[in-house]
Amino acid sequence: MTKSLKLNISTCPNDTFAFEALINHRVDMRGLSFDVSLMDIEHLNNAALKGDVDICKISFSLYPEIAEQYCILNCGAALGTNNGQVFVRRQDDDTPIRRIAVPGLHTTAYALLKRYFTHYADAEVVPMLFSEIPDAILSGRVDAGVLIHEGRFTYQKLGLSLIADLGELWQADKHLPLPLGGIVAKRSLGEPLLHDIERVILDSICHATDYPQIPLPFIRHYTAEHSDEVIAKHIELFVNAYTLDLGKTGVAAIEELTGCSL
Repeated sequence: MTKSLKLNISTCPNDTFAFEALINHRVDMRGLSFDVSLMDIEHLNNAALKGDVDICKISFSLYPEIAEQYCILNCGAALGTNNGQVFVRRQDDDTPIRRIAVPGLHTTAYALLKRYFTHYADAEVVPMLFSEIPDAILSGRVDAGVLIHEGRFTYQKLGLSLIADLGELWQADKHLPLPLGGIVAKRSLGEPLLHDIERVILDSICHATDYPQIPLPFIRHYTAEHSDEVIAKHIELFVNAYTLDLGKTGVAAIEELTGCSL
């Protein structure tokens, strides 16, 4: 009897695009069965920290804390080239920044904020669900925040202004793509099973790339932003060559961010 592997991914369009064919068995499953859950990135990070999931999307900045138990898969990752999370505030607001919203304390977004904005080290950091951050800024509950997922495409329309694109800061600093999130799997699954898992995920990504209209209803069901134009922009940016194969450059970028040797 086939063991059901627990797989956790995010609700962001790049994940729902990439995994729709796997979830709906549109590809050769290679005898594998997946129990799939979709959740917010910080919930994913916490699940990996607890070690209670076989395969999981994580923020790459978390990897040093789980590297003993998990390995990074070669496909399914999101790396940005000269783009990434956006640090924003209300338009025409020049009051001091004392409270900053972040989409979780284990996220790459927060890691980059700490790296590049040390002058806000005394500001209060307020972790919250990524989709709640724009309203928190606009209502004045926080003075600024870091947006991920669809937020980078909609912040201006919402009345927010850019302080910095953290991906641009990283690219200028490191001359490498920014590792945002990746898929990890338990090392204890063993090499043959890990290979089959990677193959099914890769086939799922390729299926979505070949037939991009098929996953759209699934993507729309989970996204906070229902504009097909925004969804398309998101997928175009973050489902790229590195999603299919990290390659030497992708591996070098992850090692630079995490300090871990892959």
